[in-house]
Amino acid sequence: MNMNLGRWTNWALAALILPFVVAGTAARADGVQGQPQGMWLTCANGANYPIRPIAVSRENDLVTGYLVHIDRRHSVHLRLVPMGVGYRYAGRGIWFDGLRGEAALMWGTANEVPCTVKQE
Repeated sequence: MNMNLGRWTNWALAALILPFVVAGTAARADGVQGQPQGMWLTCANGANYPIRPIAVSRENDLVTGYLVHIDRRHSVHLRLVPMGVGYRYAGRGIWFDGLRGEAALMWGTANEVPCTVKQE
């Protein structure tokens, strides 16, 4: 009896996990990939803000990720916002706009900090 229960448990777990594995594979087939190279913002205020990517496009552009500030435990989730020219990544109380390697970081105030986007 215990042997049948163990097999049933394994089948049940596989049935629960399989849809998530298939969904992850479908997302990657649509062009969203895993971890890209290391990225960070080097700003005029002397601070470096690492960006932990969650997903990137086929062209290796960041789609969504976390901007780490203060220390490794405090980060803000950022998401790409479509723009006509350039890019904008916005999160709760923070965003940065830019074109190519230059960006302006805004902390929810009228003051902006000029930054450079660095990538390994």
